[in-house]
Amino acid sequence: MQRLVIGTAGHIDHGKTTLVKKLTGIETDRLKEEKQRGISIELGFAPFLLPSGQKAAIVDVPGHERFIRHMLAGAFGIDMVLFTIAADEGVMPQTREHGDILELLGVEKGVIVITKKDLVDEEWLMLVEDEINEYVAGTILKGAPIVAVSAVTGEGIPELLETIERVASTITERTITGKARLPIDRVFTVAGFGTVVTGTLWSGQIKVGDTLELMPVQKMVKVRTLQVHNEKVTTALAGQRVAVNLQGVDVSEIKRGYLLTEPGFLIPSYRVDVRLRLLEGSRRSLHNWNRVRFHLGTDETLGRVVLLDRDELGPGEESFAQIVMEKPVVAFKGDLFVIRYYSPVDTIGGGTVIDPNAPKQKRFREDVLNDLAVKEEGSLYDLVLHELENSLQPLSMTELVRKTGSVETAVSAEIQLLLDDEAIINLDAKSGIYLSTRGLEILYDQIVVMITDYHRRYPLRSGYPKEDMRTRLFADFNPRIFNALLKYLEEMGRLVIKNNLVSIPGQQVEVGTKEGEAITAIMQLMQDKAFAPPEMEELAKAAEISEDVLSEVLAYLIEQDLVVKISEGLYFTRTAIEQGRQVLNEHFDREKELTLATARDILNTSRKYALPLIEYYDRIRFTRRVGDVRVRYNPIPGKKEEGGA
Repeated sequence: MQRLVIGTAGHIDHGKTTLVKKLTGIETDRLKEEKQRGISIELGFAPFLLPSGQKAAIVDVPGHERFIRHMLAGAFGIDMVLFTIAADEGVMPQTREHGDILELLGVEKGVIVITKKDLVDEEWLMLVEDEINEYVAGTILKGAPIVAVSAVTGEGIPELLETIERVASTITERTITGKARLPIDRVFTVAGFGTVVTGTLWSGQIKVGDTLELMPVQKMVKVRTLQVHNEKVTTALAGQRVAVNLQGVDVSEIKRGYLLTEPGFLIPSYRVDVRLRLLEGSRRSLHNWNRVRFHLGTDETLGRVVLLDRDELGPGEESFAQIVMEKPVVAFKGDLFVIRYYSPVDTIGGGTVIDPNAPKQKRFREDVLNDLAVKEEGSLYDLVLHELENSLQPLSMTELVRKTGSVETAVSAEIQLLLDDEAIINLDAKSGIYLSTRGLEILYDQIVVMITDYHRRYPLRSGYPKEDMRTRLFADFNPRIFNALLKYLEEMGRLVIKNNLVSIPGQQVEVGTKEGEAITAIMQLMQDKAFAPPEMEELAKAAEISEDVLSEVLAYLIEQDLVVKISEGLYFTRTAIEQGRQVLNEHFDREKELTLATARDILNTSRKYALPLIEYYDRIRFTRRVGDVRVRYNPIPGKKEEGGA
């Protein structure tokens, strides 16, 4: 194993920091107060070279009960533990609490180190070993090797090194194929470099020059330089302790508990759905809406527990729950967490994140519990399909990776199977936007209902305005995805899209008797007054319809290209528009210029109608204004004309 992070754990003053110094030569207590009081308060870090030459990192945690939150920040992300128990004291309260935390975090690889061997005789040491064996028999470290050492005399240290190496060889390295996630445990500045953060890279990899997102503040930062084991590198891999020199952010803008990740990958949330378990040895039960301290990665926040299937959770019991946070957290499906009682502060349980961006859940709902069961226990195939079927919005590969808690290569393989099974579709082959077949049918049914209702109310309209449909029915959709959905349905022959109007195949404009009579009356009146078209009120009166119905009729006539809207409230027939062009063309055959007065006279109209008509001809590139006159529009040779009649 090339990438290894080792953590210490154990009661205060049981020799953790002294042991780390003996193994690495580095004093991890760096604060003045730590040196004065002789106890660890903050996390300590040291590179560690095993006898074989393998490089590792050691995270040294404080043992005092007041600093358990710091211990938790260091315990997340370790691969194995050096669980220290002093020979002169044996198993103590924080021994047990640290052991509980290791169990909740699933740290099952480690070495139990009996420290301060030089302070006791052999008989006492045997009694302590018996006590330790009895204690660990009921913990996650059952069967872990036990080595007694003295950091003062060096006795047992060679055996400890060999044991660490042997245990390390059984650990599986973290995958580097996922998205980068680096929980931040230290923030400081370095003269000449600026802001530096450190942490254990949980997944993926980080490269010099990468742009990352600082969460939960969602600020973009750039990686200037990287260090692993105090050496500069160009790439840091999952499972390594990493120091990242950041560009674009001040040290005052970052706190322990923040996270670096790939842009757009994770979303901060005030609610997470979880599988929650109380420790067998917890001294307290947990009631609905109890306030707790929620620990995930290096972050700690206060929250309240919503028990979804009961009113009380007892020691050793587990259930589905939602934790409602007092500040946003950034989680990933499958993340382990620890909860501590709000006051007095005790570690009481923990569990696994099922939905890191959960909606508000109702208690005692069978559908909610079934949904969580599928998310927790379903195969990846089932999970991908479940997420797509539960989301009426198409989802990208990045979103599916986040929602399933998997990696892109695995999700991609399941997507291909789902496509082969015709359970899902790909709306955008280029970027990969997926929608379940069930979701497609639901969305299509909604579109059909919308168009049918619209056509019933406006029988003269040939389709539903595309942009209006997006804002009313698909407001949450990215416009590109909305267009891809309509294009897919159009290619399937299930929708018709023309002139940005959406209709159902076979749907036709229905001109009723009343509308037909109105159309005839309107067209006759407009033709009689070709270049002095009637006002809206006059048209409505002639057709014996309201102005609302008149608007519908005019919209129909425009779509049929029988009428042209020149300006607000002013309409000409298409025949009049073409007759006007012909008359003006004959004028331009004789004269180079046209004045507004001349146009008025040759069209036999007034300035009220001549001016907007000539301005319309300007817009469609038939005429062009030069000073106070018009000339016939002549496009530049080889340049494509804009507009048109």
